[in-house]
Amino acid sequence: MADLKDFAEQLVNLTVKEVNELATILKEEYGIEPAAAAVAVAAGGGAAGGGDAAEEQTEFDVILKAAGGSKLAVVKLVKELTGLGLKDAKGLVDDAPSTIKEAVSKDEAEGLKSSLEEAGAEVELK
Repeated sequence: MADLKDFAEQLVNLTVKEVNELATILKEEYGIEPAAAAVAVAAGGGAAGGGDAAEEQTEFDVILKAAGGSKLAVVKLVKELTGLGLKDAKGLVDDAPSTIKEAVSKDEAEGLKSSLEEAGAEVELK
């Protein structure tokens, strides 16, 4: 049991870059789609918590509404921020509105939003 707690602590303390690398490894080597797992965990966690509607929101989804005038810059930034390949990043931008990141902290969400807006994109936090 102590090993699982240590493992959980390691996961919680991962940086954004390390999480992206882990997601790539899970997808390429094991065929696991981390985004789908994150959605399932987030949905399960919210339902299990039965939280109060008055509670302050702590996790946000970063949603790209439109690429704006500088689509290439936005595609490059989405690629960098998500760790996706160029084709996948372009697909996210082309399919806007699309979710760039799910269940991130308020600080991270606001940072992503400001970076994307500086590149010319229209972004929404939910």
